[in-house]
Amino acid sequence: MPKFTYPLPLRWADADSYGHVNNSRYLTYLEEARTRMVQELLPADEAERRRHAFVVQQAVVDYKMPLDYRDQPVDVDVWVVVCRGARLELRYTIRDGEHTYAEATTKMAAFNLETGAPRRISEAETDFFARYTES
Repeated sequence: MPKFTYPLPLRWADADSYGHVNNSRYLTYLEEARTRMVQELLPADEAERRRHAFVVQQAVVDYKMPLDYRDQPVDVDVWVVVCRGARLELRYTIRDGEHTYAEATTKMAAFNLETGAPRRISEAETDFFARYTES
């Protein structure tokens, strides 16, 4: 399946008192990978970015095992499950070569922040996301 993989370094501040990454940080990891994936799609103009935004409607994380703090990065894989109308659904894994630490899904809406209303996903966006769509 075509996917975007972002090698994400862990930060000391991500660890909780048990020495593993706090569960709340996983959402930040998803956001970081998702942002890196769509970086080339983002318009250069701030006003245009506001008119072509995506907002998270739902995030679900299935924690598989604790991720202990370490110097080595983890890989965050992102791929597209649904891209139609105003709806974008992404799936993720947070993993390394040996373990999967979490699997997740975000449901997102294409949104115009200036009008405060959903919008349709453009043809250019659809073409971009097709690169990462599971078959």
